Formats: sequence, C-alpha cells, structure tokens
Amino acid sequence: MGGRNVSDTGCGDARRPSATIRLVSIWSPPIAAFDAIVHSFLCVLYAAVVRPRIVHVHAVGPSLVVPLARLFGLRVVATHHGEDYRREKWGWAARFLLRGGEIMQAGFANRILCVSQPLTERLKRRYRRDYIYIPNGVAASGAALPTAILDTLDLKPHRYILTVGRIVPEKRHFDLMAAFAAARMPGMKLVIVGLGENGSRYAADVAKAAAMTPDVIMAGFREGADLEALYAQAAVFALPSSHEGLPIALLEAMAHGCDVLISDIEAHRALKLPATAYHALGDIEQLCDDLRFASRRAALPGRRRDWSVKLSVYRWPRIARQVLEVFHDLDARIGEAETRTVRATGYIRIPSMVRGKRRKRPA
Repeated sequence: MGGRNVSDTGCGDARRPSATIRLVSIWSPPIAAFDAIVHSFLCVLYAAVVRPRIVHVHAVGPSLVVPLARLFGLRVVATHHGEDYRREKWGWAARFLLRGGEIMQAGFANRILCVSQPLTERLKRRYRRDYIYIPNGVAASGAALPTAILDTLDLKPHRYILTVGRIVPEKRHFDLMAAFAAARMPGMKLVIVGLGENGSRYAADVAKAAAMTPDVIMAGFREGADLEALYAQAAVFALPSSHEGLPIALLEAMAHGCDVLISDIEAHRALKLPATAYHALGDIEQLCDDLRFASRRAALPGRRRDWSVKLSVYRWPRIARQVLEVFHDLDARIGEAETRTVRATGYIRIPSMVRGKRRKRPA
C-alpha cells in the first residue's frame, strides 16, 4: 500500500481519483473470545510492514495492541466507543483485559477520540490526558426505496415496533419482549433485527422466547434498502439497553423519522431528547405504557418525527472534517487543512463489530 491509498472506509470520496479506497482482508480465528485481539495483532504486523501514516484503532479491546504499534514506530489514533468492560456478556477475565485495553489506549495512543461527551469528560479525569469528543454520525435520510421486506416479514406500515442491534445481553431484548407482550396491542408486531455471536446462548434464548411470544419476529441481519425501509415504516424504534456508546442504530432511526423509546442510561441522556423518549432502565411496566402511547401516536396519518435539528451535529461530513483535523494535526501531509477537503493518505483502520454481523476483516 502506498501513495494515496486508504484501507477500509477511511476518509475520502471514492468518486474522486485522489481518494482511493483499498480493502485488505486479514485473517482472524472464528472464535468470539479471540477474534478481535488476534485480528488486531495481525493488523499491526501488517501495518509494521506497509508503514501507513496513521493506524486508527477502534474500541478498547483492540487497543491492547496500541503499545505494539507504537513500538513499531507507528502513529496511532484510537477511538473509545464505550466502556465495553461494563457489558453484561463479559466474565471477569474479559473485563480485566478490556480494562487493560483502555489503559493501553490512554497510555500509548498519540490521539484519542471518544464518541460520548459525558464519557469524554470522565476519561479526561480518570487518565489525566486529552480526549477529543467526536460523535458517531448518520447520513441524511432520503425517501426509502421500495423493497419487498415488509411483505417478506408480513408487516404493515406503522404497525410494528423495531429494534436493531447485536443480540447481546446489554440490549435487553427480554425486557422489550415482556413489555410488548404486556401491552397487548392488536395488530402491532415487534421486529428484532440483528444477529448474535456464533454459539451464543443468549441469542438462542432470545430466539426461543420470540418464538413463544405472539407477533414477535426475528428478522436476522438486514442492511441497505431493506433496513432503511424497516426504519421508514416503523411506528416506534425501541432500545432499552443497559450499555451503549453512541448507538448508530438510534441515530439512523431518528434520521428516518421514527418515534423513539430508549432507556435512561448516560449515553442516551447525552442526546438530550424529550423526556417522553426515556424510560427507566429495566422498568418493564413503564416501557409497556410508553409503547402503547407511542404506537397510538405514530399511527396518526403523516405522523413522523422531524429530528433534523437534533441530528445536525451528527452528520458525517461534519464528523469527517473533525477527524481529518486530528489526522492533519498528527501528520501535516494528510488532508488539505485550508480547504478541509476530506482526503486521507496512507490510513489503516482496525475495526470492531458492527450491528450484529461480523464484517469481513480489512486491515
């Protein structure tokens, strides 16, 4: 890799010849416990050979390899997506390693980005170093293209509640199913989009409970036009999670005009949505009442929420410019600071998991 090549989805406009995007697949073991760290280690070895101008490491788990990258003389930007050691699925050993990744990130990365404002301030106090707040983003939503997904899943527009995300314990699918069942809304369905990890007992238990609960649909992994259509026609988007960084699925639902019902955890409160959007974490009775009310409201003709003002700070062009400024500060050869043209040179991104599906592992 050389010149103006970018591995994975780095900053750049692929329609311009000056911003080439090159995907490089790196092997990783198909074992959930070792996948991320082994893949991250191999990515650093690859980077040590090709010598990119920046290595961008995402999440605290992969950040265990940040000291190795620095030992090879690489410049490292790390993004802290959330305190993953607080996720319900991890045992004590995994939590210990994830804490270690956060410490390695704080001690060795050249620059650290963070997707949550409250978390940014907490990490600054904890590690006494600078963290740069740059949130996740969302694309502006246009008219959803017609697809057959609603017919495939036997859904009617504005007659279903949608949740999107990995099938993992912190998403609290059982809370949502219990609240939906208690709400007793004739003609309304609950659609769960996402996949669990291979061999996940929790995912199997969710699927079993869904099969036993009337009108709950396990839709599997969805993307592109199908996912946009599901957002655009949903009555309500629900996310009763116990842990999040800044959930892109929530931003996407808002971009498509969904009413939203979310738990009152710190990451959600940081969005400063109307009080009616929040329910107490784990309060199934309140969630049940909120589902009833929001579903009736969403059924009104033409009733969609306009979140455009709230989402203005989460638009990708704005965020790309902010990230580019960090890259340029670290290496002046990257980007064009005068015109803020979004272009990166020699950039490798070490990714983490995305919305319930394991992405092909690029460097």
